[in-house]
Amino acid sequence: MPIFEFQCEECGEIFEELILGGKLEEIKCKKCKSSKVYKLISQVAYKSEGKFVSSGGSGCSSCSGGTCSSCH
Repeated sequence: MPIFEFQCEECGEIFEELILGGKLEEIKCKKCKSSKVYKLISQVAYKSEGKFVSSGGSGCSSCSGGTCSSCH
């Protein structure tokens, strides 16, 4: 699914939006309705061998080793 994360330049609100057909110029802030928004760079996750894998690296915030079963 093409879901992107945006941030509003006016109020600072961060929100997600499903984008179909590349209609990025039509995105407005969900909070203040401003059209001054920009796309944020988000992590991508995919399922591999029954486990979810993040493209953001091997570590996680809940353990120091980055290989615990709760991360994957």
